[in-house]
Amino acid sequence: MADMADMAGKADDEPALPRIQALPSWLLNRASARGRRLVTEALAQDGMRMPHHAVLSAVADLGPVAQAELGRTTGFDPKDMVGILNDLQAQELITRTPDPADRRKNAIALTPAGRRRLARLTKLGDEANEALLAALTPAERELFLALLSRVVADTTPGGDQDGSGNGR
Repeated sequence: MADMADMAGKADDEPALPRIQALPSWLLNRASARGRRLVTEALAQDGMRMPHHAVLSAVADLGPVAQAELGRTTGFDPKDMVGILNDLQAQELITRTPDPADRRKNAIALTPAGRRRLARLTKLGDEANEALLAALTPAERELFLALLSRVVADTTPGGDQDGSGNGR
C-alpha cells in the first residue's frame, strides 16, 4: 500500500488507475461515450434524438417494414418503439399504414420529408464520426474499423453475441 509521501510525489498528469485505464473494455467504453456525445450533439442541431434517428435509418434501409420487425431489428422495447414512431409520425417523417400482406400489422415507411430529414441527419452524423476519428490517419481508421468489427462480431463461447451484455 502506497503511503501519503509516495502519493504526494505522483505527477498530476499520471493516470490514477493505469491498469483499469489500459483495459480494452475501459477504452471502448470511453470511446463509445465520446462517440455518443458527439452524435447526440450533432443530431440535436436538427432537433433529432439518437433513437429516432436510428429508427428513421432502419426504415430507410428496410423499406416499408412491419412495426414488430422494426422493433426486433433495432432492439427497441415495443413500448419505446411506439413512442418513437408516434413522435416521427407527428413530425410527418413516417407513415403507418395497414400492411397489405397482413392487415393486423402496421407497415412503416418514410415520407418524402422523412427522406430529406434523414439526408440532413446522415450528414451531421458523418461529421460527428469524422470528429470522433480525427486523431487517426485514413489507413488507421480503416484498420481500426476492421478490428472493431471483428470484436463486435465475435461469437466465441462467452462472447456477447446479441449485444445485450448478457453474454448470450
